[in-house]
Amino acid sequence: MTTTTIRLGCEVLCETPPAWFRQARIGLLSNQASVSGSLEHVGKLVCRAGGNLVCLFSPQHGFHAEKQANMIESDHASEAGTGLRIFSLYGKVRQPTDEMLEGIDVLLVDLQDVGTRVYTYSTTMGLCLEAAAKEGVKVVVLDRPNPIGGARTEGNVLDQTHRSFVGRYGVPMRHGLTMGEYARFIASEARLDCELEVVPMKGWSRETLFPRTRLSWVFPSPNMPSWETALLYPGMVLLEGTNVSEGRGTTLPFLLFGAPFIDQKALKRRLKQRQLPGVALRPVTFEPVFDKWKGRVCQGFQIHILDSDQVKPYNLALELIQALLEVHGDAFKWLPPPYEYEWEKLPIDILLGNSWLREQLEAGVAVERMEIAWMPGLESYSEARAAALLYGEGRGSE
Repeated sequence: MTTTTIRLGCEVLCETPPAWFRQARIGLLSNQASVSGSLEHVGKLVCRAGGNLVCLFSPQHGFHAEKQANMIESDHASEAGTGLRIFSLYGKVRQPTDEMLEGIDVLLVDLQDVGTRVYTYSTTMGLCLEAAAKEGVKVVVLDRPNPIGGARTEGNVLDQTHRSFVGRYGVPMRHGLTMGEYARFIASEARLDCELEVVPMKGWSRETLFPRTRLSWVFPSPNMPSWETALLYPGMVLLEGTNVSEGRGTTLPFLLFGAPFIDQKALKRRLKQRQLPGVALRPVTFEPVFDKWKGRVCQGFQIHILDSDQVKPYNLALELIQALLEVHGDAFKWLPPPYEYEWEKLPIDILLGNSWLREQLEAGVAVERMEIAWMPGLESYSEARAAALLYGEGRGSE
């Protein structure tokens, strides 16, 4: 495996601070995974480099990434040791208020994304950009690797009728952007009159998957314990819209799936007829300690990654869901709302980014045909994102 040495955006900024750095009142949107290559938090880097850090902002899951998902909110707090105010952007508000922004000149954003549309940190960043544009606050994004690479995109582009907190901007499920590139894309798509600066990484290329960066994986949210989890997340997150466990409440979230009603032999026979490149499924039994099927024995499978370059997580999950519908149509269910502050649409629909795909799954339409149907939108997205890219094109879309 070829590895490379990466200098993160936070390190680049603090090694050679720009002119505004020591004069501006700085707010920082981050969490406990916002660390340097030596695992030092970006807040400490900024202060040691002479930055005037006056407050912190936290995304979903809280500043310490201790909260579980789906409307488990965080309150405002103070950072232990420094006493800096932490404004929660996943609580009473999900966008910084005028009062929060009045006290700062520059908002630094340093969050580890996982390359997936429904991972809410990118939505929080976008809401910050929108608020900053109105208030005249400069936004500086300190870039980090997309852990599942920037060379591949996958899935349908979000339908604007299904915008939500788990999908606000017109990107596919596997979007192939770093957070800095995503910010540039948002500013362009939303036509924001915002002073935006991105501090790029040094040494990262679009083809680089996380294990090749030589960086330590620091979990950005409670159920993202490994890089392998991130690779499967763009697909397996869809199970959050169903009554099948996606492995929450176990030590292998998004690598396990199952339910008490699953017939492993019947499902395995059906899945053998489908294209599941780069993975193997091994029958397992597990018992979640929280979330769906808490305290119930579930029959299911562990997904083992055999070839990370071949895995297509979104297509994989669509194949799994369709097989579940075919084998267990009587027991398999779509969960009802609410889900992530959407009170009317089905959770599966806002995760998928439209209702059409759910209807296609229910009708038994082959996933290959769905992929053909969404490809023109994916190609248009690839053209639209080109101006936002900072690290070159790479291998293209899939």
